[in-house]
Amino acid sequence: MNLTIPFAKGHATENDFIIIPDEQAQIDLTPEQVVQLCDRRAGIGADGILRVVKAAAIEDSTVDPDLWFMDYRNADGSLAEMCGNGVRLFAHWLYSRGLVDAKSFDIGTRAGERHVDILEADQHAAEVRVDMGTPEVTGLSTCDIDGQVFAGLGVDMGNPHLACVVPGLSAASLAEMELRAPAFDQDFFPHGVNVEIVTELEEDSVSMRVWERGVGETRSCGTGTVAAACAALADAGLGEGTVRVKVPGGEVEVQIFDDGSTLTGPSKIIALGEVEI
Repeated sequence: MNLTIPFAKGHATENDFIIIPDEQAQIDLTPEQVVQLCDRRAGIGADGILRVVKAAAIEDSTVDPDLWFMDYRNADGSLAEMCGNGVRLFAHWLYSRGLVDAKSFDIGTRAGERHVDILEADQHAAEVRVDMGTPEVTGLSTCDIDGQVFAGLGVDMGNPHLACVVPGLSAASLAEMELRAPAFDQDFFPHGVNVEIVTELEEDSVSMRVWERGVGETRSCGTGTVAAACAALADAGLGEGTVRVKVPGGEVEVQIFDDGSTLTGPSKIIALGEVEI
């Protein structure tokens, strides 16, 4: 039976998502429906879906049951643990629609609770800071992209990353690069991996492109920008710092501390509507 549901469309540095309000988890989205909705020709089109649901209604949730839970699905229908850009948009939706009262609050994800601060917001645009937790460096590995091998730092942000800082790579050369699906060490990354290609740290900034597991290349990746900042700082012999990460979809600020990290950047809600699934 077909069902008509409300949705919103938004993006955070052009990493775009479909928002589906579903407080009591009454909509049972199948992977096939997620793929259909995210299809850029036959559906609404998005890098993923953010289902707005109470944590108490999520069977595998380990967070406070009273929290709003970001039930995130990749465009291929698979579940994902965490999405830094998605959290900013999710927080913007909650605050701008009156689902939370304060500008500082916690959100539930499959990677645990994430604290957010709404720096400014209206119904359409916001600036949001997210506590991204402590990046866990898992070691060194490599990937192969169309015959070119890149060495990188494995970083766990609640989801797996391989952040490859490439010596001598310019922002212009990075923009011209043919970025294809990477081959990677499946023993090192048994659940797949997001791969970031990153320029060296220069004047506290880097440029980055990303291939996301379950999606392909996206215009941005929030957890990926934190992994990239972590790798770029390490490459420069630094353990902490503030890094401006430039992605095809815009720019964000990442702060790496001894015991944590934050991600600050924009969010936009661009459309509301109904769709039949």
